[in-house]
Amino acid sequence: MELPVPPIAAASTRLDTAWTPPCVSGGSRVFRTRLLAPLASVGIVAALLVVAHPADATAPSATAPALTAQFSQTSTWSNGYNGSYTIANGGTAASSTWVVEFDLPSGTTVTKAWNATLTHTGQHYKLANVSYNGAIKPGATTSFGFGVSGLATPTGCLLNGADCAGGGPTTTTTTTTTTTTTTTTTTTTPPSGPTVNVGTAAELIAALGSAEPGQVIKLASGTYHGSFITQRPGTAAEPITLTGPADAVLVNDGPAGDPPDCAQPTAGYDSGYGLWLFNAAYWNLSGFTVADSKKGIIADNSPHTVIDGVTVRRTDEEGIHFRRSSADSVVRNSTVTDTGLVQPGYGEGVYIGSAVSNWPCYGNTGGVDRGDRVQVLDNHLGPNIAAELIDVKEGTTGGLISGNTFNGQGITGENSADSWVDVKGTGYLIDGNHGTFASPGTFADGYQTHNVSTTPSFPSGCANVWRNNVSDLGGVGQYAIDVTSVSKCAGTPNVVYASNTVTNAVKGLTTIAVTP
Repeated sequence: MELPVPPIAAASTRLDTAWTPPCVSGGSRVFRTRLLAPLASVGIVAALLVVAHPADATAPSATAPALTAQFSQTSTWSNGYNGSYTIANGGTAASSTWVVEFDLPSGTTVTKAWNATLTHTGQHYKLANVSYNGAIKPGATTSFGFGVSGLATPTGCLLNGADCAGGGPTTTTTTTTTTTTTTTTTTTTPPSGPTVNVGTAAELIAALGSAEPGQVIKLASGTYHGSFITQRPGTAAEPITLTGPADAVLVNDGPAGDPPDCAQPTAGYDSGYGLWLFNAAYWNLSGFTVADSKKGIIADNSPHTVIDGVTVRRTDEEGIHFRRSSADSVVRNSTVTDTGLVQPGYGEGVYIGSAVSNWPCYGNTGGVDRGDRVQVLDNHLGPNIAAELIDVKEGTTGGLISGNTFNGQGITGENSADSWVDVKGTGYLIDGNHGTFASPGTFADGYQTHNVSTTPSFPSGCANVWRNNVSDLGGVGQYAIDVTSVSKCAGTPNVVYASNTVTNAVKGLTTIAVTP
């Protein structure tokens, strides 16, 4: 969430972000009340992957469970980390219970756990299943997490009394045998080559951290839990591509660590963003899904970002944000639903620029967040976008909003968010969109303009054009296009063409004269 100086505004003017001390990214961090999703793989460092045998001393029967355990660090900071074990059943029968135990050296302690019951004796820790995750079906996995004070990682792991690395108690026989235990370590060696295939979170983190112009990073199907960030720019001639199928899902279970004053990558800080481009121009993102994260896709000082055919869903705050002058970017053919689950007043679908109160943090172009010429094309936005489906901020200009389908069901009205599109920028063409509204929700108008005073001074909410838009206000909305001030835009008026149509409006098409 952007954190502004508290603005002074009339009751009809939306406060663009919640008040917290200025420029503190996220303020006092809001943690999701939902349960952390199971960790399908890995974290920031290499995971310890080991093959374990059942706890009995003999070879497993044809119907025995065969459990293995994999440790990973999901986030780290200067004096601690969050860890996880993923337990997989490679056998042919379901397990009924499990207990993972391990040791930590003096000075490192487990401080909390989730999805497991924690006990310890000195530095020896036991984490057992809770009521809902002891039974693991064949081929399935479950996971639990824990917070650690200190930086040492677990040693001496046991799963149901057997070594997590396999090679549990063996049967004594008259034949001398040799048992070989194989330990596989997930690599995070930076990948190379024109195409980089990734199938784990560790591989994705490494690929994002070492991407080169012209590379294509291909995601395999699956759920990726971790903090996914890149600071590697492409070029106009050789953009970098991250692509995958819709069932390749990026999830960030954060935030974690101490946030900097203004959101930027720092050691030990996990933003909670599903995917974060920072100083990373010329990226193409296509096909995959971002879900269950604090924010969805954030582009910071990352102009020429192209988001195509991506799905963003179930975010605590906004879905897609072009911030810190991420100009000349595009989002098209994409779907955003179910935003603002924790902060509904700040759960925009697509967010362009920053509120003036946040320019001290994100105004990196002459003190202004110049997210100019951003295009929002042919997307499906809603239902259950809690704030505006598109929020166009002051200080931005020259954008295009065209061909989108707006479903306003579920808009909350919190923080004055009560329209499909809120335009505080200038010179936008809003063309050929189709919007509907049906209860539940709080809905005032289809489109609204607002005129915001800024320092440095910029025109706001003027010189925008509407044409060919179809609006069904569901018998609730007042106007399809509510131009809130004519006098403030006398020299650069907004224009509403007669090609716009409206049905089921309480009052009508627009508040200004229609242009033939």
